[in-house]
Amino acid sequence: MNKLIEIRRQEFLCRERASLDSERRIFWLAEAEQWEQRALDEIAYYFRECNLESAPAYAA
Repeated sequence: MNKLIEIRRQEFLCRERASLDSERRIFWLAEAEQWEQRALDEIAYYFRECNLESAPAYAA
């Protein structure tokens, strides 16, 4: 989960820069969107791993 915290931190920083840098606002918002997608991917990965660990093992 530390990785997710860092990803969200980067997303926040990009959004903050977008609000402060009007000339490059679109760039920073695009960067923030990429970080947001990484966060969503990380969450999905985490839940897939949790589901695999808790899934019962079936004998064939």
